[in-house]
Amino acid sequence: MEILERVYNWLLPGLPTGIALIATILILIAVRYILNKSYAGALELRFRRQIVTMILSFLGIIAIIIVLPISDSLRGQLLTLFGILISAAIALSSTTLLGNAMAGMMLRAVRNFRLGDFVSVGEHFGRVSDRGLFHVEIQTEDRDLTTIPNLYLVTNPVKVSRASGTIISATVSLGYDVPHSKIESSLLEAAEAAELQDPFVHILELGDFSVTYRVAGLLKEVKQLLSTRSNLKEMMLDKLHLAGIEIVSPTFMNTRAQSEHRVFIPVVEREPAAEEPAFVKTPEAVVFDKAEKAESLVKLREMHEQLGEDIETMREKIEKSKDDVSQRDNQKAELERLGVRRSRLADIIKIREEIEKE
Repeated sequence: MEILERVYNWLLPGLPTGIALIATILILIAVRYILNKSYAGALELRFRRQIVTMILSFLGIIAIIIVLPISDSLRGQLLTLFGILISAAIALSSTTLLGNAMAGMMLRAVRNFRLGDFVSVGEHFGRVSDRGLFHVEIQTEDRDLTTIPNLYLVTNPVKVSRASGTIISATVSLGYDVPHSKIESSLLEAAEAAELQDPFVHILELGDFSVTYRVAGLLKEVKQLLSTRSNLKEMMLDKLHLAGIEIVSPTFMNTRAQSEHRVFIPVVEREPAAEEPAFVKTPEAVVFDKAEKAESLVKLREMHEQLGEDIETMREKIEKSKDDVSQRDNQKAELERLGVRRSRLADIIKIREEIEKE
């Protein structure tokens, strides 16, 4: 018994500290497990999980310091030291991982882009496929994944293509011998053929040997950005050649003599393509596959949340319409329909999350 009593007396001073340490570790493990199980595959909520884990870690350290078997003055000094370390880390955050974390919080507060958006920052361009506490991942035009630190996004201008539409443009240099009205008419036809809305033409430069034109129009379906850029240039070639306008440099005659009656327009070798099938896989579907999946999963979650709000609204209406039996029955039927739809949507989200984890 004396041995057990000695062991107990030896462990007693450090018992609160041990309990606090074990409790902190268990809480962190439990919270991480719950968050990972609840939001697995939810890329938009990964940031929230990381923030919660970081805050709990800080609180756990403070709790351990408070229960340490030391004097009050030493405990106060340790808490002060911990506060100084946190302050120093924040002060030096411009060149540390904490800087990326703070930049990530700022980007979340600004909300200038979301998963699936086209962004351009510095020499990088692509669609956002993932967002985290320290970084943003974009999928480029080559289908590669580029990881950009949040601090880089905060310290550099970020260009975001709006989901409501963006302007698509292309430039071409043509000679002074062709009237600008004829060129503008052909370029406007090209923009309309490329399915751009509200097209317009600008003269960018009057060069020594040629005039630089810019044709542009509004693209409503931003997901077809790459294909539409290519289609616009293709239509420009077709419409200019159809109008008898040569796309050659004026110095062409100086380096390669040709007859003045020679026209450099390619001969049509085939008939126009037959009507396209109902479904054609676009290049964007291959290039931005990960970004597309991330965006669609976020939209499904938003629909799930909206249905939850609609259900709550319908329940309130049912409570208010107690006297009208007919209206109450219709509202109950609508409530049941919303519940079934939300349940099916939850199943779809769960399946998509399982696929994302694989």
